[in-house]
Amino acid sequence: MPSQGPLKGVRVIDLTAMVMGPYSTQIMADMGADIIKIEPPAGDNTRFVSKGPIPGMSGVFVNVNRGKRSVVLDLRSDEGKQALTKLIETADVFIHSMRGKAIKKLGFDYEAVSAIKPDIVYTNCYGYSRRGPNADHPAYDDTIQADCGLPYVQQLLTGDANFVGTIMADKVAGMTALYSTVMALFHRERTGEGQEVEVGMFETMASFMLVEHANGALFAPPLGPANYHRAVAPNRKPYKTKDGYIAALVYNDKHWSLFMEAVKPAWESPEFEKLEQRANRINEVYGLLGETFLERTTDEWLELLNRLGIPAAPLRTPDELFENEHLNAIGFFETVDSDYGPLRFPGIPTWFSKSPGKVAGPTPKLGENTDAILAELDMVKAGEEPHLPETGSDLI
Repeated sequence: MPSQGPLKGVRVIDLTAMVMGPYSTQIMADMGADIIKIEPPAGDNTRFVSKGPIPGMSGVFVNVNRGKRSVVLDLRSDEGKQALTKLIETADVFIHSMRGKAIKKLGFDYEAVSAIKPDIVYTNCYGYSRRGPNADHPAYDDTIQADCGLPYVQQLLTGDANFVGTIMADKVAGMTALYSTVMALFHRERTGEGQEVEVGMFETMASFMLVEHANGALFAPPLGPANYHRAVAPNRKPYKTKDGYIAALVYNDKHWSLFMEAVKPAWESPEFEKLEQRANRINEVYGLLGETFLERTTDEWLELLNRLGIPAAPLRTPDELFENEHLNAIGFFETVDSDYGPLRFPGIPTWFSKSPGKVAGPTPKLGENTDAILAELDMVKAGEEPHLPETGSDLI
């Protein structure tokens, strides 16, 4: 599809795999960048982690690699290295998710790549920063969730040490890689300088968790433990109603006053009138509200709370999002045709008045664009079969 969006004209050489890096470059593709995804002959492992319409096109892979072009290169071979070198000469961004030692062994660390293209923005997507003792530790979403404290705060909240039900570390780190890369591009636009960028999943999630959970531990001496007590209060959960559940936040003084006036619960007391009073006894407050929400149906509560302007929502499933009235009214989902059927993608969550992006196109089959891109580099004549190895290993 024709490129559009604020990153139109930016070319990205993408040596990432799994979810963190590909999610970052998927957003860049939707925003107009030309993403050339370099895959080993065996393909990105994520091609095979869930169901898909054809082999090698799992739902997860298809979503985070839409709108890209796939080139198969064996970077252990001279031919593969030569092709990647020529691609780097044409690029604005080089992004990878290999360990530091591995990318250096292949001959494509920052020093080597910047020698080819001095103004390149070079982004490393690591599990742990290479500047610390955990530099070469393997990392996946589950292990990073554990290392940054997510299961611990879940245990404070629910009584059980659990992962959250989404690959949060991968996605938050992917968005961090995105904004870091775009910031480096902005710097280059102003100064002409390229630079190396490092994004660690662990460091990203440590920062993410400590936004609110640093809390009293910020101060010297500490004024309390490193957790935000409201977020981990055991009674902080969807409220049971007569016929289901509802999420509601009767939080600030205005909402509290409106709720008390409309509902008049038996436990209403002046000691809960102010936010500071409620905050100091938040778990008790959540418990009392929980008793009250049992008295009406979900629809009855939604009608009342919406009328009062108090934040409330029913509990939805991910399946229900595809039929959500609000999302469909704003055109959130975009359908793209492909060789393996129509794809209804969750679209771009942001809106630009002058340079809007769009889902850039379908997801490429493994090596689908190798011939065309090598032809661009004058390494093979258009229409000829490129000489490619038949076996290989994963990039990571």
